[in-house]
Parts: sequence; structure tokens; C-alpha cells
Amino acid sequence: MANNYFVTGIGTGIGKTIVSAILTEKLNADYWKPIQSGDLAQSDSLAIASLISNDKTKIHPETYRLNNPLSPHLSAKIDGIEIKLRQFKLPETQNNLIVEGAGGLMVPLNNDELILDLIKYLNLEVILISQNYLGSINHTLLTINTLKQHNISIKGIIFNGEANSESESYILNYTGVSHLGNIPVLKALDKTSIVEAGKNINLY
Repeated sequence: MANNYFVTGIGTGIGKTIVSAILTEKLNADYWKPIQSGDLAQSDSLAIASLISNDKTKIHPETYRLNNPLSPHLSAKIDGIEIKLRQFKLPETQNNLIVEGAGGLMVPLNNDELILDLIKYLNLEVILISQNYLGSINHTLLTINTLKQHNISIKGIIFNGEANSESESYILNYTGVSHLGNIPVLKALDKTSIVEAGKNINLY
């Protein structure tokens, strides 16, 4: 049975795409970015494609490709469109699937719906990416609490970047969420480093 996961983070810029590449490679999974907001010439889908070594991964096209690097609701408004949940459909594949979100849970898609609503709509288990910085415990606990409040299944948490054993232990003990691993700061960002980093992740 294929495993489908939605990769979300405690905020923007904490390494969701790098970790998504690591997970995609480790699972020989397909990859799907439902919304690309800005950077269309250097999209996350293109980044994933450049970092994958296996010959099983298929990169599925985005549902929305928005022109401005802004919150999806605003970028869509500038483009003269409205993001609608009913337009999203999981790619048809027998393979494992990694779905990467945009920003954190409370990023707006339109006037009424958030990334949180997209996760619920797609009915996917979440892998949460955290990063250690001042305030990250608060952001991580808020994110996990919100997922639990909405009865969204959490596969576990991955800490990306510089380790902080005190913060990580507190988060894991307080929430009871599974620890899937730590991704160290990568000295190089290439196919070899992605494969090596995958050895730090345990999904089973």
C-alpha cells in the first residue's frame, strides 16, 4: 500500500522543499506541489527534480502556478483568479506520494480557507518540519495543537538544521508526536547529500 504524506512546516523558510526532496528520494515517491506562488522559473518542483537520483519519482504538475512570491490568496488575486479547494485532486499514482504545502498551516488560500483546509480536504497524514530558533517551541506546539484540534493525523516531526536537544526533547515530550529524525545543515545541496540525509530519517 502506498504512503501519502503532506509536508508542512511551522513557518516559511524552514526547509520544507529540502526535506521533501529527502523524503521523495528515500521513499522513491512521487512529488506534488499543489500551489507554487512565485519563482515559477525556479519552482519547488524543478528543485525536487534536480535533487532526485531514482528513476521512479514522477513530478506531478501544480494545480495553481501563481506569478508573485506572496501569500497564495494575494498572489491569486493579483493574477485575477481565486483558489478553490474543489480544483485540487490527488495525482493518480500507485507510488508513494509526497505533497508539499506552502508556508505553514494558517497560510490563506482565499478569503475563507487556509492550507489547513487543504490538508483536511486531501485527507492526508502530516509530516511536520520544525527548525530550532528563538520562538520555535511556541510555533511548533501551536502547529501541532492545531493539527490535533482538527483531527489531522500526524506521522511525526522532523527537525531540520542546527540541533537543539533541549528544545527538541521538550517538544517531543510535551506533544507525544513521533520523532522521525534530524536533518543536519547540509554542506552541499546535491543528489548525494540528499541520499545521505535520508539515512537520518526513520518513517517505520
